[in-house]
Amino acid sequence: MLRAHTVEQVRVAEATLLARLPEGALMQRAAYGLACAVLDFLGSAYGRRVVLLVGSGDNGGDALYAGVVLARRGVQVEAWLLSERVHEGGVAALRAVGGRVRSLVEEVAPRPSRDLPFDVVIDGIVGIGGRPGLRPNAVAALAALEGVPVVAVDVPSGVDVDTGAIDGPHVTATLTVTFGTHKGCHLLDPAALACGAIDLVDIGLALPEAPIEGLQPVDVAVLLPRPGPQAHKYTRGVVGIRAGSATYPGAGLLSVSGASCGLAGMVRYDGDPAVVDRLREQHPEVVGPGRVQAWVVGSGSDTGAEQAFRDSLADGVPVVVDADALAFADLARGQSAVLTPHAGELAAMLGADRAEIEARSLEFALRAAREYDAVVLLKGRHTVIAEPGGRVRVTTSGTPWLATAGAGDVLGGLIGTLLAGGLDPFDAASVGSWLHGAAAALAASDGPLVAGDVARALPALIASLISE
Repeated sequence: MLRAHTVEQVRVAEATLLARLPEGALMQRAAYGLACAVLDFLGSAYGRRVVLLVGSGDNGGDALYAGVVLARRGVQVEAWLLSERVHEGGVAALRAVGGRVRSLVEEVAPRPSRDLPFDVVIDGIVGIGGRPGLRPNAVAALAALEGVPVVAVDVPSGVDVDTGAIDGPHVTATLTVTFGTHKGCHLLDPAALACGAIDLVDIGLALPEAPIEGLQPVDVAVLLPRPGPQAHKYTRGVVGIRAGSATYPGAGLLSVSGASCGLAGMVRYDGDPAVVDRLREQHPEVVGPGRVQAWVVGSGSDTGAEQAFRDSLADGVPVVVDADALAFADLARGQSAVLTPHAGELAAMLGADRAEIEARSLEFALRAAREYDAVVLLKGRHTVIAEPGGRVRVTTSGTPWLATAGAGDVLGGLIGTLLAGGLDPFDAASVGSWLHGAAAALAASDGPLVAGDVARALPALIASLISE
């Protein structure tokens, strides 16, 4: 399980560890891990040129001591000091191994020629205690180094570490080397976009339970429902689909396709006759109305969404609520339900601004989960799943090609199947979202796809997880 801790949790864990270590030992651990990651990134050492952007915090010290390690390996290292108060020991150590040091406390960094002199920038401007945004001299230094890849120390400077929000100028890294644990900004957009690849360095922190999790393949494999030796189609779960309409028949077909991944024993369709006719050709195994263990409602339901939602809730089984049915999300309060809005739909549900939701996805997903007393899956590049009690998971699987019409219909059907198979709403939403993203990546193979491709990739993906 990938876990992201808060700044306060990390500070407490660091203080506890520091009390048991010699002075400076923890910084040396971080610096050595950072230097090794930079060397891996460079691919070679001798003759390479690295510039350190050094602020006043411990991240600046990490950068300086990493520069010492790099210089000893033959890298030419130059430090640009952006604050009057920097780690003096780190500066002295860098000078002692031949590193250059330059103060930019008041100076605006000159723009170099088109042949950029540095191979890598190490961002040690602001650490996990920093506020969003950057000071003018830091902005100027970054502008002077535009085009040079950046390795961020712990977090990209200028982002909100706990929430992933961005307010003002910030570093956009190619690689972020973080210490001890992931932080919220590594998973939550828009800051996650600024992190690039993430390299986690173990520095020995003992950490409590994390408020944010991210499923990994092994976690998904453990949670997937499997048939026992005495299983039959009813014990494996029956999922019902109330989606699609004469206006939007494709939504019903795609919802059924997502549900028909093989994890449930039976898929029932109870909806528009226009969809039924097509289902007979594409999904002959799907049967008509009857008892189910979970319902999926709303995708393409048009004017029939409210009644379909009410009918589904009357059965007293978990419900996946998508698209048109989200207009009636009040009905889900206190029910076993998964609401699956994108930012625009959540804006309508909360009376909020879509741009604000996209900028602070964690805040709004948690707010919606509390307000509707249900699990909320906020779709996005990194989907956020929140439950009323405050638990959060973030999905990092996927591909930009997944931004395609009908993909959400497939996701709803898939989550419904997992609910019918016995997973609770939080796990069903989390596992379904991860599978959805991973199936898209598998189907795309770095190329375009349509929603049906995602559904068709699911059985092979699931088989590969179960067999490992």
